Amino acid sequence: MLELLHYDFMRNALLAGLLASLACGMIGSLVVVNRIGFLSGGIAHAAYGGIGLAFFLGWAVLPTTLGFALCVAAAMAWVTQGRRARADTVVGVLWAVGMAIGIILVDLSPGYQVDLLSYLFGSILAVPESDLWAMLGMNAVILGVILVFYKEFLAMSYDVEFARARGVPVRSLYYVLLGLIAVSVVMLMRVVGLILVIALLTIPPYLAERYVRSLAAMMLLAAAFSALFAVCGLWLSYAFNLTSGASIIAVGAAAFLAVSALEGLRPHRPEPN
Repeated sequence: MLELLHYDFMRNALLAGLLASLACGMIGSLVVVNRIGFLSGGIAHAAYGGIGLAFFLGWAVLPTTLGFALCVAAAMAWVTQGRRARADTVVGVLWAVGMAIGIILVDLSPGYQVDLLSYLFGSILAVPESDLWAMLGMNAVILGVILVFYKEFLAMSYDVEFARARGVPVRSLYYVLLGLIAVSVVMLMRVVGLILVIALLTIPPYLAERYVRSLAAMMLLAAAFSALFAVCGLWLSYAFNLTSGASIIAVGAAAFLAVSALEGLRPHRPEPN
């Protein structure tokens, strides 16, 4: 494994995986405890519209996609806030509209766009140093917001009505949370792609939730799981000439299935009479 570090592109890939793991641990934990995985998937897929816009206008992909994803997140927050029963329908519509806009704009863009598949399925081996600095900045923003509003996020995640009674600005925090999800999606876009991003946002926190008793510990353990999946996935992709993003997700899925199988085999304790 150490021989991989002799290559610049592998060092950048490992750093990208570790930086992405921090976002997965922090934001993924909030996604899982708030049960908004489908909403996060909607933001991820709708963000493809930002990629199409960037290619069509000739703008930088990363900031353009980030701005588009933030707009999508704000729209989803505005529509679904207070209408959770209809949230799945609204998310499905915005998901499809975002993807359609991206596909149409790409079709209208001049020339052959060879890099498009890398945004759908990830291109962690091609992450440049400039993107690493951008990912570091995004992580700093996410960490700063969570540190400032940790107690409020904790209250909102486990009991919305209690949070409102204590004066927590639940509506505003909901917008902030979806905005942070959009930032994480754009960060993970280069690692596993928009198609697979939701798996990396949910599998590590889901596993971590089973072994901890606090949200902070869940974030730390989820980040560790995500980093482990990234390192193992990169090694597998190098050893067997596989797609890196899919390999990372496959490692996470294998861990998920293994933990689920072990829990299924564990004898259930009889409930007290």
